[in-house]
Amino acid sequence: MRVLPLALAFAALPLLPGPAPQAATGCSADAMLVFDGSASMDEVGHDLTAPTRIIEARRALAQAMPDIAPYRRIGLITYGPGGNHACSGITLRFTPRPDAGDAVIAEIETLDPGGLTPLAASVGAAAEVLDYRSQPGIIVLVTDGNETCGGTPCALGAALAAEARDLTVHVIGFRVVYDPFSWNSPEAQDYDGQTVAKCLADRTGGMFVSTRTIGELAAALRETLGCPLIGGLPEKDRAA
Repeated sequence: MRVLPLALAFAALPLLPGPAPQAATGCSADAMLVFDGSASMDEVGHDLTAPTRIIEARRALAQAMPDIAPYRRIGLITYGPGGNHACSGITLRFTPRPDAGDAVIAEIETLDPGGLTPLAASVGAAAEVLDYRSQPGIIVLVTDGNETCGGTPCALGAALAAEARDLTVHVIGFRVVYDPFSWNSPEAQDYDGQTVAKCLADRTGGMFVSTRTIGELAAALRETLGCPLIGGLPEKDRAA
């Protein structure tokens, strides 16, 4: 496990012309799971009797990973805790490996949420791990909120689409926290009431799935990481 330096995580990705990539198909493409470990994952939301988001996310992973890991190589990046300041905690837990289900579950089980939400930097770091310019790959981002570290997910999504050989970013919003200050973010204005990370999926041909329950999150993980991709949620629960 290593904490990624900000210089790598925030590396600028030039916008180059090129066709939008097709979604990676089959099981041959490696995947990176980018998991939200920010402080809000340790909150309960409006229902004070409900478990925290991190507890429910762990349960969803325990349900989903046995159906996913035997069929695709998966790596893991977490963001939130562990950095010198609130935006520096981007940690590469491991690169894509076979049968990573137990490793994913174990890493998230020990995760102690903290810090802010460097969405763009974390997804950019995951793309570099996948060698996205020359290899096909899939990134699945699980988040409960918006970018809070000055990154620009929409610009990143456009850059990844322009440079990638075949990279798809799927975004799973889990009990997303509304950001009352999103009006101050030009990118967030088009995603009022949703996470601006949705545009990472929009720009790369991926899916955005909004989830509220353990079962919905587990189904979304199977749908985005699984092989082959399978439907897990009713159409009404998906954002267009």
